[in-house]
Amino acid sequence: MPYKFPLTSGNVTRFFVIFILVLLVAQGVMIHNAVNAWLTEKRYAMEDVTYAMQKRIDAYRFATWQIYENLAASAAGTPPNSLQETRLRPDVYYLEKNRRKTEALIFGSHDSSTLDMTLRMSRYLDTLWGAENNTWSMYFLNGQDNSLILISTLPLKDMATRYKENAISNIVDARRAEMLQQANALDERESFSPLRRFSWQNDHYFTVRTTFNQPGHLATVVAFDLPVNDLIPRNMPLENFQLRQDATVSNEGKNSDEEAQATHINFSTREAEIVSALPGAPLQLAYRIPLTSLALDTLRNLLWPMLADFALLLMSLAGLFLLRQQSLRPSENQSAELDSLRVLNEEIVASLPVGLLVYDFASNRTIISNKIAEHLLPHLNLQKIINMSDQHQGVLQATVNNEVYEIRHARSVYSPHTQLFMMRDQDRELLVNKKLQKAQQVLDRNHQMRQQLLQNLGHALNQPLNQVVTQLRALSEESEDEQLLNVLQDSQSLSRLLDDIVLLNRLETHDWLPDAASFNLQALLDELTLELLPQARRKGLKLLVRNHLNSDEIRFGDSRAIRKVLTTLLHYSLTTTQWGKVSLEVDSPADQPNRLRLQIVDTGAGLTRDELGNTDFPYLGETSQDRFGQASGLAFFLCKQLCKQLGGHLEILAKPDIGTRYSIWLNVPLETQQPQEEKLLEGVTALIEIDVDDVRNIVCHQLENWGARCITPDERFSGQQHDILVTDDPARMTPWALLLTDDESGFRALNENQYRVNFNISSALQDALLQLIEKQLSEELSLGEESEEEDVVPLLSGGYYQLFVETVPDDVKRLYTEAADNDYRSLAQTAHRLKGVFAMLNLVPGKQLCETLEQHIKECDDSNIKNTTSEIDAYVNELLQQGNQKDE
Repeated sequence: MPYKFPLTSGNVTRFFVIFILVLLVAQGVMIHNAVNAWLTEKRYAMEDVTYAMQKRIDAYRFATWQIYENLAASAAGTPPNSLQETRLRPDVYYLEKNRRKTEALIFGSHDSSTLDMTLRMSRYLDTLWGAENNTWSMYFLNGQDNSLILISTLPLKDMATRYKENAISNIVDARRAEMLQQANALDERESFSPLRRFSWQNDHYFTVRTTFNQPGHLATVVAFDLPVNDLIPRNMPLENFQLRQDATVSNEGKNSDEEAQATHINFSTREAEIVSALPGAPLQLAYRIPLTSLALDTLRNLLWPMLADFALLLMSLAGLFLLRQQSLRPSENQSAELDSLRVLNEEIVASLPVGLLVYDFASNRTIISNKIAEHLLPHLNLQKIINMSDQHQGVLQATVNNEVYEIRHARSVYSPHTQLFMMRDQDRELLVNKKLQKAQQVLDRNHQMRQQLLQNLGHALNQPLNQVVTQLRALSEESEDEQLLNVLQDSQSLSRLLDDIVLLNRLETHDWLPDAASFNLQALLDELTLELLPQARRKGLKLLVRNHLNSDEIRFGDSRAIRKVLTTLLHYSLTTTQWGKVSLEVDSPADQPNRLRLQIVDTGAGLTRDELGNTDFPYLGETSQDRFGQASGLAFFLCKQLCKQLGGHLEILAKPDIGTRYSIWLNVPLETQQPQEEKLLEGVTALIEIDVDDVRNIVCHQLENWGARCITPDERFSGQQHDILVTDDPARMTPWALLLTDDESGFRALNENQYRVNFNISSALQDALLQLIEKQLSEELSLGEESEEEDVVPLLSGGYYQLFVETVPDDVKRLYTEAADNDYRSLAQTAHRLKGVFAMLNLVPGKQLCETLEQHIKECDDSNIKNTTSEIDAYVNELLQQGNQKDE
C-alpha cells in the first residue's frame, strides 16, 4: 500500500517554513550574483580605462620628446623670421598665425627664437590635435629665458582679453608653480597630477609633467593636460574617479596573472573602491562607489525578480495562516464564538433606545427582546397588529397606560413565520424635543446678552479711554519722557483693542455696513504713516510707504474700514519685526483699475501655525510679542471679516526667520477726474542723489506725478541745470536742498534754504518743496538786479572783456574734462587759475565759487565737485550773455 503524507497542521507548517527558507536563500544568492556581476563589469571597465590612459600617456611621452628634441632644439639656432605677436597684457603675448586649431600665449619676456619655437610647436600640435574634439593644452617652461608657453585648443585670445581673464591667469600661475617645483626636484623626472576639472567646462583631465635638465641653464619642463572624458564610460560618473600615486611601483617582469591582480576591490563602511594600476606609470585609478548607490543599482536591476520572490513569500505566509485557521485547525472554538456573538447581540438589543421584539409565530416563542418590549408585550395583540399593519404600510400607533407608542412591523425574508416589531415612545421624544428647543432659546438669549454686554461695555469705556489718550498725547508733546511715551503707546493699544471688540461684535450681529464715500488714497496713507511713526521710531524700524498710483487719485469706498484693516495689520507687523523694515505697497492691476491691491511685507521672524489659525478663529493660538507688548489675537479674524464685507479677501504668507507678507485685495472703484491743465511742479528740475533704491523710487514717483523733472548726478554733470537737490545723505547737502528721512513727523527747516522731510508723507514732501521754491524765487527776485549791476560793471570796463572771453570758457571746459578723469592735481591747478582771473576782474561770486571748488577737491568729494563746476559754468555763461548785450 503506497505511503500517504499525513496532512496535519505540523507537517504543513514545516513544509511552508522550508519553502520560505528556500525563497530567502535563493533571493540572497541572486543578490550576491548580481552584485558580483556588477562589480566584475566595473572592474573590466576600469582595466579598459587604465589601458587607454596608459596608451595616451605613452603617446604624449613620445610627443614630449619630439617637442623638446626636434622643435625646441632646432629652433634655438634658427635666424629670426618675420613673426608677429600681440601684447594682450603686461608680459602676456599672443602669437599670430594662419591656422587656428591651436592658439599660443607666451608669458614673460622672451626673444625671437622663443617666438619661432612657439610657432613650430603650435604647428606640430595643429597636426597632432587636428581631429580631436576635446580640450588639449601644453605648457612649455623654457629654461633659456624662464618664459612659459601655453598652447591650447581653447580660444586663448578671447579668454585672455574678455570675461575669463582671471581663469587663464589662475591656471597659468598654478602650472608655473608646479613646473618650477618639479624643476627644483632633482630626483623627479616625470610627475603626474590628480584628476582636475575646468571650472567653466565639464572636462576632466590630468597633467603629465616632464623635466629636461640642461647644463648651465634652468631645467626645461613640458606639461600636457590630457583629457579623460572620452575614456570614461557614460554610466560611470566622473566625480567618483580619483587618480593618485602608486606607492608600490610595478616591475617590468610581471606575468599576465600578476597584471590581472593589478585591479582589486576594497570595501569600507561607506563605500566600495575599485583600484586599477596603470602598467607603465606609477599611478592608480580609483573608482569609488557609495554602498547606497550600489544597493540602489542592485535593487533597480533585480526589481522584478525581488518583487516576484516577495509576492511568493507573502502568498506562502497567507496560505500557511489560512490553512491553519480554517482547514486544518479543529472547530473546538465554534461554540465559544457563538456564545460571544449571542452575548454581543443581547448587549446591542438591550442598549437600543426603542423596544425590539422578534417573535416566531410557528413555535409561539420570543427570539429576541429587550426590557421595553417585554414591558409592552402583555398589553399588545401581536396578531391584530400584523393584520392592521398590512393596511397602514407597517406603521401603527398604540396607547398603553396613557402613553402613545409608534409600532413598526416587518417580516423576515429568511423565515416567513418570524416577525419583527419596533416600539418607540412618542411622548418621550416630544419631551426631548421641547427640552432641546428650550435649550436653544436659552443659548440664543445668552448670545444676545453677550453681544449687548460687549456693545454697552465698549461704549462705556470708549469715552473715558479716549480722554486719557488725548491727555497723554498732550503731555507727550510738552515732555519727552520715555515712560510717558510708553504709557501713551499702551493706552493707544488698549483703545485699539476695545475698538476691535466693538467692531467685531457689530459684524457678528450684522449691525455694520460699509459707509462708502469718495476719499483720497494718498491722504489716507499719509495719516496712516503719522499714526505708525512713533511705534516704528521706538523700535528703530524703517517704514516704507510706496504708492504706485497717482497721488491725486480719488476712489469710492469705506475709507475708515480700509484704514482699520491697514492699521491693524501694520501694528501686528511692527510687533513681530525686531529689526529691518516694514513696507506698504499700493497698486492696481492694469486690466482691473477698480480693484486695489495693498501689500504689507516685513522682515520679522514670521508667523507660527498657531498664529495663522487665528485667521479663522480668534485667540486660537498664542501670538507674538516684543518688549513693548503683545500682538492681538483678534487682528487677523477681524481683518478677514472686514475684507469680506468690502468685497475682497486677505492672504497671509509667512516664512520662518524671513518675514511675512500680507496681501489685501479690495474692490474700490476709481472715480473719474478732470485732467489737470498744468501740474503743480511743472518746469521744476530736481537733482536726485539718493543711495537707497526704494527711497529713490518713492521720491521720483511722487515728483514726476507732480510734474517735476528728475535728473541723476550723471545727467547733472553733463550740463543740465537743477532747481532743487533731493538727497538722503547729510554730507551732500547744498543750498536749496531737501534731506530725506523716515522718522520725521512731517518736515522742518534746517536753515533758510534746507529742509528735513519724511519721504513717506506725500503732503509733507509737497509742502517742503513749495516753501523751498517760494523762498528761492523771492531771493532771486530781490538779489537779481543788485548782483547784475555789481558783477557786470568791472567785467565790461576797460579791455578785460576780450581776456575773459579768450581764457575763462576754455578753463571751464577743462574743469569738466579733468573732473571726469578724476585728475585732482590738474583740476586744482585749473581752479586756482580761474580764481586768479575772477580776482583780477573783481568778480567776487566767481572767486568764492572757485574757493569752494578747491575745498571740495581737497576732500575728493566728486558729487560736490560736479555741482560746483556746473555753478561756475552757469555763472560764466551769464556773464558772457550780459557782456554781449552790453556790446550791442
